[in-house]
Amino acid sequence: MALNWLLNAAHTILIQHSAAPHDEQAKNEEDRLRLNRRETEKAGSGGGFQMPLHYPRYRKSDYEKMEEWQVDALLRQYGLSCDGGLEEKRRFAMGAFLWPDQY
Repeated sequence: MALNWLLNAAHTILIQHSAAPHDEQAKNEEDRLRLNRRETEKAGSGGGFQMPLHYPRYRKSDYEKMEEWQVDALLRQYGLSCDGGLEEKRRFAMGAFLWPDQY
């Protein structure tokens, strides 16, 4: 039983010792990525999509009156795109932002 404990302890120590450089390398990589993310945020480049805080509060009649540039701007603001004509873009926006009972 003591031999079993000794072998188990030795195995655990060897595993931890051999894994330590990999763990340290992963930690260093994680720290480097975190630092790079902070620098990017400080630079103000944004670099990615940020979801707006508020859901659009348009009614169906508002979407039906919107000009194409307004629909395009709304979809772009929420990270969406739609190829097609104005009517198709309006239908897409209504489908994305209106609840079914608002149709």
